Amino acid sequence: MPEHATEDEHLLLAAGRGDLDAFAEIVKRHQTWAWRIACRFLGQTQNAEDVVQEAFLRLLQAAPRYDPRAAFRTYFYRIITRLCLDQAEKKHPFYTDCPPDIPDPGPDPAAQIMHRETSAAVRAALDRLPANQRMAVVLRYHEDLNYIGIAEAMQISAKSVERLLSRARKRLRKLLPAQDYRENNF
Repeated sequence: MPEHATEDEHLLLAAGRGDLDAFAEIVKRHQTWAWRIACRFLGQTQNAEDVVQEAFLRLLQAAPRYDPRAAFRTYFYRIITRLCLDQAEKKHPFYTDCPPDIPDPGPDPAAQIMHRETSAAVRAALDRLPANQRMAVVLRYHEDLNYIGIAEAMQISAKSVERLLSRARKRLRKLLPAQDYRENNF
């Protein structure tokens, strides 16, 4: 095992040897961000829950074969990404900004309405992107992954990620009002 292996890699190796408590710890640590990616990409809570559950099942099944040279998070991103893209091929997804916004008592109602309208416009624009572009946007702008991390998760080259994001930004620039485009830092 490489010296740089993190606790997650150790937990997955233990899960591969049958330690279900170690796997339960992995689920506890990573279920929130895994669900967030699936929900933002698929747009439906139930579909996101199904994808995340399947991702964890696949992770557990693959645990005995896990090679700790692959960073755990990258390895798991790859599983979730593949399942989301597979789901998108089966059914045209509807993009939503999950988890649902919890009303903040701070902003005034007019600001809240403007925010909801902007969010709806962004969701509609993202829904019009091809699945690979949408996944790259979710990983970059919602999960803050760098190009290399996105490339590893999507199993493509960093140059391909650059092209996907460039095409996505061009399309979003055409689909969104300039103000909405700028506010979302695409």
